[in-house]
Amino acid sequence: METSVKLLVDRARAAQKIVETYSQRRLDELAAAIVYSLSRDKLAREIAELAVRETDMGNEESKARKLTKKIPAIFYQIKSVKTVGVIEHDKEKGIKKIAKPVGVIAALIPSTNPEATPVFKGILSLRARNAIIFAPHPRSKLTTKRVVDIMREILKKNGAPQDLFICVENPSKEISQQLMSQCDLTMATGSSDMVKAAYSSGKPAYGVGTGNAVVVIDETADLVDAAKKIKIGKLSDYASGCSAENSLVIKDSVYDEMVSLLQKEGGYLLNAEEKEKLKRTMWVNGQLSREIVAKSAERIAKAAQITIPAGTEFLMVEETGIGKDYPFSGEKMSVVLTLYKYHDFDEAIEKVNRITEYSGSGHSCGIHSFNEDHIMKLALHTKTARVIVRQPHGVANSGAWFNGLANTFSLGCGTWGGNIVSENITQKHYMNITWVAEPIDREEATEEEIYGDLIQNVALYHS
Repeated sequence: METSVKLLVDRARAAQKIVETYSQRRLDELAAAIVYSLSRDKLAREIAELAVRETDMGNEESKARKLTKKIPAIFYQIKSVKTVGVIEHDKEKGIKKIAKPVGVIAALIPSTNPEATPVFKGILSLRARNAIIFAPHPRSKLTTKRVVDIMREILKKNGAPQDLFICVENPSKEISQQLMSQCDLTMATGSSDMVKAAYSSGKPAYGVGTGNAVVVIDETADLVDAAKKIKIGKLSDYASGCSAENSLVIKDSVYDEMVSLLQKEGGYLLNAEEKEKLKRTMWVNGQLSREIVAKSAERIAKAAQITIPAGTEFLMVEETGIGKDYPFSGEKMSVVLTLYKYHDFDEAIEKVNRITEYSGSGHSCGIHSFNEDHIMKLALHTKTARVIVRQPHGVANSGAWFNGLANTFSLGCGTWGGNIVSENITQKHYMNITWVAEPIDREEATEEEIYGDLIQNVALYHS
């Protein structure tokens, strides 16, 4: 196995040596050709259909939209980022920054997003003059291979080495571990176990944390708008992504009205008996059941033997507890939404922190509010890398046309989530930077300039 992986890495290294000589224009043209081709509606729908058929997760419309809308948005955002030669020159500080390749990247691809993640990682790798080897999830290997084969064909037609993109055809945990240990960098998107393995591989890695987004709704929110946006975020690809709204923490004075509006948007509020049935169905031996992950509300209800009204699009359960004895407080990767009440805003923050500490540390939270003090208080007092304000969390968290976050399919969660970065993974994370430092005319600062009045009121040590 070690030898077979080495053969893949050797092929990738040979291709990388060639792409290392490419100009910025050449790289951008190749990346544009890949994005343009895979964002055509007919091909995108064909890939989306394959992904749903193979994985039995998500829905074709959402998966096609990732290719037709999200990937072009990513390319639009990164195409202005230089990845060749001098990318920055600060004359005042005498600093030049030069972009250089990482080498060969190992890319772990999740079964929840096998159609778009390879394109995302592929074009960022290519623009930074790297080669990349994709390790699909075994349950979605056909979809990932199909996408990689298309990208390879585009490279071939344009005279570039196909082995800049290589897909492992018979993936396994053992092969992924070998790949991570032999490549120069790992871009890990997948289960928490696989991300931990990436960090333990002995090579640098960018991992992602567990999602479990909590969204606060206060008394100043536009409740109608909030209900519509929550539905959009929750239903995107049947909540297969880590950014989908998992819990709502709602001000008690607007709670009933908010629930009523969510019901108008297609939510069904389960009673106590139905909630217990759903709980037994969703968690088997403490593990989230594959039978409910990224499935429609109708399929989940049928599995739980619950009768729901026609037109139901997502399920809602009321909860008061948080932690392992209350599994609905954790990440659900399904169109199931947990509802909490709060009385004062400090209680809301406390609930967000307790929920994310149980599941989803560092990932993200959101708020529907026009109270700037509430928004900032939530941002300042939660251990989350992103705070999404008045947006559909499930689609906004990874960047969108309507916010300024980096468009991505990989979200760092900082040290809270066991990650090295607390931002959206983007082009800069796919390259090395050489700093050239030239001499500048700068005098040494005086003590007054260094300290000012900062040491007037503190105790000092005097020998």
